[in-house]
Amino acid sequence: MDDKCTMENILLTTKGVCDLYLHGTIESSTANVHQTFSGALNDTLCLQDAIYKQMEQRGWYTTDQAQQQKIDQVKQKFTAANG
Repeated sequence: MDDKCTMENILLTTKGVCDLYLHGTIESSTANVHQTFSGALNDTLCLQDAIYKQMEQRGWYTTDQAQQQKIDQVKQKFTAANG
């Protein structure tokens, strides 16, 4: 397994952990449990961001810039739906 594949796996696992911590935070029945899950979620989100930045620097995670026309179309769609 090469470095790119390893980083992809780590990123996917970290995203999954974020999802679990988010649900734990939402479903917490006490303030202490909520605070614990919320703290773990925040720490994991920071880790996910650091992994993403490392992958982006190496060219392993690229994103396409959205076209302004498509952004405007989505804005118009949701403005009309809420108006």
